Amino acid sequence: MDKEIILLNISGQDKPGLTSALTNVLSEYGAKILDIGQANIHDTLSLGMMFEIKKGEQSAAVLKDLLFKSYELGIQAEFNPISLVDYEKWVTLQGKDRYIITILGEKLEAKQISEVTKVISDKNLNIDAIKRLTGRLSLVKEEEYPRASIQLSIRGKIDCKVGLTEKFMQISQDLDVDIAFQEDNIYRRNRRLVCFDMDSTLIQTEVIDELAERAGVGDKVKAITESAMNGEIDFKESFKQRMKLLKGLSEDVLHDIAVNLPITKGASRLMDTLKSYGFKTAILSGGFTYFGNYLKDQLGMDYVYANQLEIKDGVLTGNYLGEIVDGAKKAEYLKEIAQKLDINISQTIAVGDGANDLGMLNVAGLGIAFHAKPTVKDNAQNSISSIGLDGVLYLLGYHDRHIDLLD
Repeated sequence: MDKEIILLNISGQDKPGLTSALTNVLSEYGAKILDIGQANIHDTLSLGMMFEIKKGEQSAAVLKDLLFKSYELGIQAEFNPISLVDYEKWVTLQGKDRYIITILGEKLEAKQISEVTKVISDKNLNIDAIKRLTGRLSLVKEEEYPRASIQLSIRGKIDCKVGLTEKFMQISQDLDVDIAFQEDNIYRRNRRLVCFDMDSTLIQTEVIDELAERAGVGDKVKAITESAMNGEIDFKESFKQRMKLLKGLSEDVLHDIAVNLPITKGASRLMDTLKSYGFKTAILSGGFTYFGNYLKDQLGMDYVYANQLEIKDGVLTGNYLGEIVDGAKKAEYLKEIAQKLDINISQTIAVGDGANDLGMLNVAGLGIAFHAKPTVKDNAQNSISSIGLDGVLYLLGYHDRHIDLLD
């Protein structure tokens, strides 16, 4: 072989024009760039370039000029020869499966990252890139809404995905951190529809419990609700039981509750961002259309599918209109909207907290259990429990600069 492959590693203080100056030297000798990558942490640069150059005087000369240019720029240069065998072996790795691991929390500590990366190492997976998704944190100013997220791009063959996710779930529980695991495929980069449960997801309350308090049957309804959310009793039966207990409640109460709904932290930021980037959003709820439509208008969402209360002479009759929206119906509506939008089901996201959300969480391309019950977290693809609803954006790969740009 009359050519040689050289890996150039550059480190030092970053400055404008540095990459241009180095590639200009390489261009003068007709070098072919085989790979290039750069990272910048606190204005400290780490730059790698793998290039092919003709052996002999030409390669010696280019190394000499690169060293001189590096000295001139005040940076450190290191050269490593790469054999053709090693290079070709590296090329074959590009066909390996790729995955994205997102780590979320109010703050991230070395222990959390260490445990996650140890699992990756134990599975003989390679980390191709690590990217911080949240903005820089001040050590002086206290954050009103602290959050931290990094994204790891990994590559390799995974024999047992279930075993891997179980290890991540254990780390999540032990170290109070969220760890999301996704295949890095074309669908992940082209999500188009996000569907949300309403109660205890978009809002920080269960509306039916609020209605029950006003009707004086709070304890009875809460007990039924909790049992249904934990999957202990059939949702449809629990729904009918709770509806009967609300008979006679004034319609004026519904309006008062609607205008005072406690919207979940991060929900507005999430919806504004999704809308700006062309996503469609839907509420799929076992709650009521009266409140779903109010939230739809407040948050600028596109669809609402929920249960309709029967109201006569200004009071609730204790009955409902149409079919009961349970877990199976939510999953059905998600598929229906995807079909209407002419998108693949893998391009959909579902977010919810209860047992009746598992159907849509598991049918969606990305299912996220949000501050969910233990049984739901254990059976969902991914979960967010450490930060607000806008944590969904980090699972989509958005950086804070993509989000805050819209403010």
